[in-house]
Amino acid sequence: MLKNDKLNLMIMRIFVYIVLFFILILVIVPIWLLLVNATRSTVEIQQGLSALPSTHLVDNYKILLGRGLNITKGFSNSLYVSAVSTILTVYFSMLTAYGIVVYDFKGKKLFSNFILVLVMIPMQLTIIGFFQYMSRLGLTDNYASLILPMIANAGGVFFSKQYFESMLIQDLIDAARIDGASELRIFHSIMLPLAVPGAATLGIFAFVASWNNFFSAFVLITSLDKYTLPMLVRTLRGDMYRTEYGAIYLGLALTVVPVIILYALFSRYIVSGIAMGAVKE
Repeated sequence: MLKNDKLNLMIMRIFVYIVLFFILILVIVPIWLLLVNATRSTVEIQQGLSALPSTHLVDNYKILLGRGLNITKGFSNSLYVSAVSTILTVYFSMLTAYGIVVYDFKGKKLFSNFILVLVMIPMQLTIIGFFQYMSRLGLTDNYASLILPMIANAGGVFFSKQYFESMLIQDLIDAARIDGASELRIFHSIMLPLAVPGAATLGIFAFVASWNNFFSAFVLITSLDKYTLPMLVRTLRGDMYRTEYGAIYLGLALTVVPVIILYALFSRYIVSGIAMGAVKE
């Protein structure tokens, strides 16, 4: 009987490894093909897939520069918008979630449900009203229209609320209050340091979402010198005479590489943050 249990456990483990390996291949192959196509010419790409890099990386980069696209400027624009948006998202989401979890007030349950409803509403349904609102404020063609809404990021508040509910230690808060600490000091000095894994995870997700943001940026930003990197890459398809697929793939690769590096550096925070990595006592 014991041998059968060990055999079943081994079979299950092998099955899990096979599934994980298959998922790994599904994730890696598209990224690898993207990087490979960034080194190939348009003619080579039209001939079919290839798993090996080619020798046209420099040519594709020259095509990008020849189209008048300032890739460096686009990269810096994306980095600025993403960095500031991430900081605002993490701080105000954590602060709002802390208030919801720690304090009891009338309508708390209704407010929490309202946040959940906002998470499920796609940006495409609200973009017209949002554009009109930004236009009345005079914030169109301004990075403020992309950054300031991150103060009220419903998805970030929902994630932070779930995290605080799993790791909140009420005794620490009560002890700090007895010592005379203000509520903001309790949040900044005690709860926020304890929530570093969750804050890092939220920051990664917020950065990636802002970095890859094309839809709202394309609607709100009109000046070419303010275009973010995804917007610049999109303009490469505007040539009616010839589409340079190699240059397009190179532009896409430039937008993906920073995200890959970010995940590689902070993947441990993603694991611990999603696992709600604190233990209540």
